[in-house]
Amino acid sequence: MEFIADLHIHSKYSRATSRDMDIVHLAQWAKLKGITLMGTGDFTHHLWLEELKHTLEDCGNGLFKHAGIYFMLTAEISSIYSKGGRGYRIHNLIFAPSFAVVDKINNALSRRGANLSSDGRPIIGLDAAELAKIVFDIDENCMLVPGHIWTPWFSLFGSMSGFDKIEDCFEDQTPKIFALETGLSSDPAMNWRLSALDRFTLISNSDSHSPQKIGREANVFNCGLDYQSIRQVLKNKDRDKFLYTIEFFPEEGKYHFDGHRLCGIRWSPQETKQNNGKCPKCGKPVTVGVVNRVEKLADRPEGFKPQNAIPFKNLIPLDEIIASAKGLGKASVSVERDYRLYLSKFGTEFEILLRASKEELLKGLPPKIVEGVMLARQGKVNIKPGYDGEYGVVSVFAETSAAKSEEQLNLF
Repeated sequence: MEFIADLHIHSKYSRATSRDMDIVHLAQWAKLKGITLMGTGDFTHHLWLEELKHTLEDCGNGLFKHAGIYFMLTAEISSIYSKGGRGYRIHNLIFAPSFAVVDKINNALSRRGANLSSDGRPIIGLDAAELAKIVFDIDENCMLVPGHIWTPWFSLFGSMSGFDKIEDCFEDQTPKIFALETGLSSDPAMNWRLSALDRFTLISNSDSHSPQKIGREANVFNCGLDYQSIRQVLKNKDRDKFLYTIEFFPEEGKYHFDGHRLCGIRWSPQETKQNNGKCPKCGKPVTVGVVNRVEKLADRPEGFKPQNAIPFKNLIPLDEIIASAKGLGKASVSVERDYRLYLSKFGTEFEILLRASKEELLKGLPPKIVEGVMLARQGKVNIKPGYDGEYGVVSVFAETSAAKSEEQLNLF
């Protein structure tokens, strides 16, 4: 069966997350979005784990269920450690097939001094290779996926915190790793420029801290809805069963370009080079973003596509399209009202963004919203890239007055 999966989110027990990040709200929003399978996030946190055990129904196949939405047991772990005289900060996603395995992982990490109750995404002092060995020794059916692999400060290839080669990070555990998460600031096409990544399956997830943002990146499968089937699809990089990923326009990610947010400096890699990497206002080094880092490690030209690549589609969330059409902020009451109205006509957000034809959309949506959806599908968008922790701005319409936009929408 074909289904959409978002496998990296955080619970209300992680820092800077909504208090609505619980199973009930996640299931409600997954239905609105059109997502069938969610990651639980944060299984290392004792309070969240208790909620999961009491709220989820075991399907007996490595997945769990609540209110018609399926869940996979997942967690993100931050490893901060020194190796070869240099400090590293690496985030890894862990996928587990049962609560029994989760309990063993948590016990093993606690015995090694990890304070798992400090945060939903705990910080541990373990080398990423040692973490991988612990997980795989407990159950070889677990999956370890390096998270948002290009983020400057906390990732496998991060410019400020990572390695140049995956083998340098995971050593003899590297062959057991078969998937990588691209992160919001990169898309698969950027990763295709590195031949060393060809064997890995590239997945995309929202890394959401609030229910409304789940599915902003996701994966579309056509396979059995069970843990082992999904694991085999990822391990084998099965193009027949892993149909495509849903992507942010990577420019919208917080670390796409280089820059220094406090001084308002946003640079392309060329501009960074011209300025020797130093902020002209304060003299400090700028944060080197994803585009620059990919360019440094790439051994292929821009536009190269490997033969076994999984396709992807760049989308803009529906509330952002509505907000752009109205000339309003996406958190406005008017935008939320229209969002709910449009979903009542089409069922789910992904039905509008991905599946419904232009003719079908015109039967239920204002022409300007349909125009926005079609422009987003075609990649015809206006982009101001994100940098140094500041989200980029991607819109489908040039800035217009709210009054003019409201008038156009009210013609419907």
